[in-house]
Amino acid sequence: MRITFLVPSAYGMRGDIRATLNLAAALASGHHVEIVSVKRTRDVPFFPIDPAIRLRWLVDARPGRHLLPRGQVRTEVALWRMLRALRSEVLITARPALSVQSARYAPREVVKIAREWTRPAVPTPVQRYYPRLDAVVTSTETGRDEWTRLLDDDLSVHTIPDPLPKGPWPRSRMDNRIVSAGGRWVPDKAFDRLVRAFAMVADKRPDWRLRLYGGGSEEKRLRALVAELSLHNHVYFMGTTPDLPGEFAKASIVAVSSRREVLGMAVNEALSCGVPIVGYDGAKGVAQFVRPGIDSVLVDEGAGEIEAYAEALLSLVDDERKRMTLAAGALESANQRTAPAIAARWQDLMYGLRSRP
Repeated sequence: MRITFLVPSAYGMRGDIRATLNLAAALASGHHVEIVSVKRTRDVPFFPIDPAIRLRWLVDARPGRHLLPRGQVRTEVALWRMLRALRSEVLITARPALSVQSARYAPREVVKIAREWTRPAVPTPVQRYYPRLDAVVTSTETGRDEWTRLLDDDLSVHTIPDPLPKGPWPRSRMDNRIVSAGGRWVPDKAFDRLVRAFAMVADKRPDWRLRLYGGGSEEKRLRALVAELSLHNHVYFMGTTPDLPGEFAKASIVAVSSRREVLGMAVNEALSCGVPIVGYDGAKGVAQFVRPGIDSVLVDEGAGEIEAYAEALLSLVDDERKRMTLAAGALESANQRTAPAIAARWQDLMYGLRSRP
């Protein structure tokens, strides 16, 4: 089967890009898979791409290669031409804007699937054009419920988790006094809550360290907070990395402090390394991706949330036996998200859609 993934850019460091590349690699072992990147934003993709996958781009948007004044029109024309000429059996689109264009312009014989992680900011075009697609696939049950309500049963909505990278995965020895966290440093990720909680941990257990991986608009504010709390010797800004699992494997705890966890890629990658998670139990948070008490510890948001989070961290810092038990549970959870298992679910969906009259 020929499968095309259409993404805004395959060159960045977003979690949805990572998830798409993992899925494409999982399917490439048995199918002809290509990724079409609407824009090329750098010379080499941030994440490595499986050599079995064909990568092509439509518009060169690298720094220094400015588009002409009518650059947006050129982009839309290039996208329209690509969709009209598509000869794949299946087209999987990431982001509502591309899924709408797929519904409008891709050939009728192509199975068209929208891969969604969040609700669209502007629902009207989605409600108008998505019924022309064949299916929507979300990564969580919460997402499936939201999209089912939005589309009012005009289109089938399925839940398939994001796959982990192909194994073997790095494995934590659980003997380093390190708490790690990774992701974009933006307000929704609430790394400030983690830093404040870790200040309480460092006060009682000064031999433990916090490593923050990523980058983003909150970096300046986070560095100022670390200075304010005198955590220079306890909190380290590690920058971005294409190998977050390799870094998580050096830790004994992974902290997730986000208010909203849409993709959960960092969570899944931590589980694959056999590292327990500490997170907040919000309605759309990390609880969608973990099994509290088996692979993780979750605390309630609201009054006293910083102190509660610090206590949860300390409960694992001080109890090696509990850490090891949760680490074993983390590996069990990760085994449900292996590349072959998730690829098989996608294959069942695609073949089922293709066989419909």
